[in-house]
Amino acid sequence: MKKTILMICLGFVATQVVAQDPVPIKPRVLISTDIGGTDPDDNQSMTHLLMYSDLIKLEGLVSSPSYGQGSKEEILRMINLYEKDFPKLQGHNKDLAEPDYLRSITKQGRKGGAPFRGYQTSTEGSEWIIKCAKEKNDQPLWVLVWGGLEDLAQALHDSPEIRNRIKVYWIGGPNKKWSANSYAYIVENFPDLWFIEVNSSYYGFFSDNNVPDSVKSSDYYDRYINEAGHLGKDFKSYYNGEIKMGDTPSLLYMLDGNPDKPMQESWGGSFEKINHSPRIVFNKPSSLKDTVAFCSILEFHLKGPKTNIPKDSVCFWMEVPYGKSVQKWPGYHLGNGEYVIRYIPKKAEILHYKFTSKIPELDGLKGSIVIDNHWPGKKHESDYVLGNNWYSDKSDKEFYDGKLQGGKTIQKWRTNVLMDWAERWNWLR
Repeated sequence: MKKTILMICLGFVATQVVAQDPVPIKPRVLISTDIGGTDPDDNQSMTHLLMYSDLIKLEGLVSSPSYGQGSKEEILRMINLYEKDFPKLQGHNKDLAEPDYLRSITKQGRKGGAPFRGYQTSTEGSEWIIKCAKEKNDQPLWVLVWGGLEDLAQALHDSPEIRNRIKVYWIGGPNKKWSANSYAYIVENFPDLWFIEVNSSYYGFFSDNNVPDSVKSSDYYDRYINEAGHLGKDFKSYYNGEIKMGDTPSLLYMLDGNPDKPMQESWGGSFEKINHSPRIVFNKPSSLKDTVAFCSILEFHLKGPKTNIPKDSVCFWMEVPYGKSVQKWPGYHLGNGEYVIRYIPKKAEILHYKFTSKIPELDGLKGSIVIDNHWPGKKHESDYVLGNNWYSDKSDKEFYDGKLQGGKTIQKWRTNVLMDWAERWNWLR
């Protein structure tokens, strides 16, 4: 796929770089992001996106935080920084997106997760997804999701006909934890959607497992960014400049190779078809005798009193240890004494949890479960059956980056990507 070999010498270090293989047609792209929330890597990815806006037809920037304080205002703040650097950047590339245009396509989506049914009310962001998807154009709209799926689920609920006009590349993993209800709604009701679900491959962009690269994520800032322009100075604010950019593989997929062929290699990874999304239903707390794949949907259906609690309202919690703290996940009343909670584990581990509630029958219930690092794992009768265009992380062991499934399909291109970006940072000197 890659044909031309270049020798680039930057910072007095010679690095062999395989040239980019541009996509056949400039793709139409809409970004959904939780930027400004709990993980600042979205800011890093936004910087990269703005500096490569010439290579895509960017049609939307939607703030859609399932969790945290992400907002449209944070996207606009990043655009303001870009505007300050725009004269220098445009001096090297006239096709970069105009700041005012970027502001015009920035929209606010849902703040917070969806209820158990997976959708709620339309937002400026979900309506913009629908508008862009319905544009008269022979090309599909690529929806690159850097956070939760709430606005995408809402758009599909409100206008299900757009299913054949969009293609989705989703950075799942931890985002899937926060977006369990919207994910379940999409996978149950739109299994024929064209969808790349990346639950672990993206880690390869910033992992340090057996890395042969001459370019390290830890010193890239000092060697190649080093306060270049307003964007470069701001970049230091996120992880002290250390490269993470866990959402960037979605954009890289648009810049290299053929996006319509996800099983072929590209900067944004290569993937395999999956025919089921694992869903395991428990009618009581699980135990260490139970093993499930990471990123599976776990549903706990519990019996309790018949009350007048409104349907789909939160009435109990699942508490899960997280480092030195505890994360809490909402459980819902389905009516007629039925109570349910969805939880999606993001990594392999032995998980212990408990339920808390003002409902005595639920309060204090405890359980454990073993999480395996092979996705999607074995089939269950309760799984969601998928169509012919659902793709995910390669499962063969040769593509594992340490314990990270599919990580090598992205890790192998990291030096190429970062050295290409280094040239653009030089535009700001």
